[in-house]
Amino acid sequence: MKITLFATATAVAALIATTGFAQDRTGWPESFTVGTASQGGTFFVYGSGWANLVADELGLSGSGEVTGGPMQNMSLVHAGEAQFGLTTMGPAAESYAGTNPVAPGLQMTNACAMFPMYQTPFSITVLSSTGIEDIADIPAGARIGFGPAGSTSDTYFPLMLEALGVEFERRNGGWDDLGGQLQDGLLDVIAFAAGVPIPAVSQLEVQTDVNIIEFTPEQQAIILEQFPVSAFEISAETYATLTEPAASVAMWNFAIANCDLPESFVYAVTDVIMSDNARMVGIHSSARETLPEHWDKNTALKWHPGAARWFVENAGATIDPSKIHGAM
Repeated sequence: MKITLFATATAVAALIATTGFAQDRTGWPESFTVGTASQGGTFFVYGSGWANLVADELGLSGSGEVTGGPMQNMSLVHAGEAQFGLTTMGPAAESYAGTNPVAPGLQMTNACAMFPMYQTPFSITVLSSTGIEDIADIPAGARIGFGPAGSTSDTYFPLMLEALGVEFERRNGGWDDLGGQLQDGLLDVIAFAAGVPIPAVSQLEVQTDVNIIEFTPEQQAIILEQFPVSAFEISAETYATLTEPAASVAMWNFAIANCDLPESFVYAVTDVIMSDNARMVGIHSSARETLPEHWDKNTALKWHPGAARWFVENAGATIDPSKIHGAM
């Protein structure tokens, strides 16, 4: 009799463990949103995809939200208007310092790091008919689309091009809209900062002939010296237009969570994303870099306690307690 009761108890415990019935869901929201960016950009595809994946796995209602990108996402998540969001290390550092143009002077320290996403390369696309094959070929006064106002591209790419001596007229808009303007001759150049392949560029390739402009070694050296980026190569397989890798620079992206969300909730969300990379790559190929070992690419944000615990327990991370929100 005792053996039977023990066996039954063991079976029930195993069932609870495998179905998640024992999971502490105290304080969990019934629904959540993920702040992404404009349609046609990688943030929107990536963020909407992982929102749906998490919603399905955890039995919640969740979706991606079109936003102005990393700067606005820091503001939305800090204020709790979005539970989660996507940002880039540069805008994250500015937001913590209180220099986010969305709310100048406000230190957005209630947005916490959750998991590494991928690197954002900075790349330039033009119509082949322009004859532009080098950044130095961009004519003075060129109309350049830099993406949504306040995005990573809009924040850093104008400064980069100015450092390289380019004179331009600045334009903003969603990536899909800018792609249409380029094709219609209303823009001369689009300066993208987004995970590759960028959907808007892939669409342009189908419809017309484009040039994807790489940085020369000298140009790359200037940018690496002046901006918080690292060297990057866009592989030839990324776009049909490329016949060989294209030299670029890149900045790391991180998913963020409102720091007040329950630790158990953020731990569970992080586990869904980080435990099966193949599912994330199925959402967008840039997720090949969404790997536990890249936890150390967070150079600007404090960690959410739930995310920090996941990386310590499952990825061998050594996170300084002073870098975890609320820790002493």
